[in-house]
Amino acid sequence: MTVAQPAAPAGVRGITLDADGITLSALLALPSQAPCRAMVVALHGAGMSASYFHGPAHPDTSFLDLATSLGFAAVAVDRPGYGLSARQLPQGQGVAEQAATLGAALRSLTARYDTGSGVFLLAHSFGGKPTLRMAADGTVPHLLGLDVSGCGGEYAVPFSARDTHGRRGWQLNWGPLRLYPPGTFQASGAVVASVPPREFADAVRWPEEFADFAGRIRVPVRFTFAEHEAWWQHDQQAVARLRSRLSSAPRVVTDLQPDAGHNISLGWTARAYHLRALGFAEECLRWRESERSPALVSSRSA
Repeated sequence: MTVAQPAAPAGVRGITLDADGITLSALLALPSQAPCRAMVVALHGAGMSASYFHGPAHPDTSFLDLATSLGFAAVAVDRPGYGLSARQLPQGQGVAEQAATLGAALRSLTARYDTGSGVFLLAHSFGGKPTLRMAADGTVPHLLGLDVSGCGGEYAVPFSARDTHGRRGWQLNWGPLRLYPPGTFQASGAVVASVPPREFADAVRWPEEFADFAGRIRVPVRFTFAEHEAWWQHDQQAVARLRSRLSSAPRVVTDLQPDAGHNISLGWTARAYHLRALGFAEECLRWRESERSPALVSSRSA
C-alpha cells in the first residue's frame, strides 16, 4: 500500500521518527528564538492526521504557528497506523501498544531536537488515550504536563452502538457547521484519514482501562470539553468522577470551550483554545521550576 505524505505548509517541515523500527511521520515547527521554552508534542484523534494541528481553512486554526510564535517548539505526530506508519501497521494498534510506540518515538525525538525546559503533550480525542497512558507509564522524557481535548473517562453512548457515518456520525465529530471557518470541509482532505481497524476495536475497553491506570499519572492534567461535545460525558457528575480517578496528579483542570464542536482545533474558537492550552503549559513550567527549587516552594506555601 502506498501512503501519500502531504506537503508541509510554510514554516512547518515534515520529519520522520524512529520508534524501535516503526517509522512515524510528523510535522515539526521551530521558534525563531533558541533555546525554545519547551517542546509541545501534539497527537491527533481518530480519522485525522498530524495536519489537524495546522488547519488549512484559516490561519487562526494553526496550533503549530501559534506555539512557535510564543517560543515553543511544536511537533504534530501521525499516530501509529496513520501517515507513513500505515505501511507497517495497516491494522493500527491498541492504546497500550500506541503508548509504547509513541514513547519510543518521543525518546528519539528528544534526542535530536532541543526541548527547552521539557516536553508538554497536547492531545485530541482518541489521541488522548495513548497520551494519558504514556503519562501513567512514565515513558516520556522530562514530561511537564498534559492538555487533552475531546476525550474523557466515559462515553456518552455505548461505543458498540455507535454509527460514525451519516448524520449522527457528523454530529458526533463536528457539531453545528457554523462553528467552523468557510472552506473547512473542502480542505478536509489534507486532515482526515482512515481509522485503523484495531483502534476502533480496542476503543470499547477504554473506560475500564483508563480507570485502571489513571491513578498513576503524576503530572498536571487539563481536560477541555467542547460546548457541543457529543462523544463524551462531561456533566458535573462525570467531570467529578474523571477528576477523582487522577488521584496522584498534582493538579487537574477541567474546562468547557464555548462555541466549539468536537474538533476544537479546526473551529473558530481554535485560537482561544490553543492559547489556553499554551497558558497551561506555562503553568506547568512554573510548577516544574517550583519542584526544583525549595526556596520557591517555601515562598509559595507561605
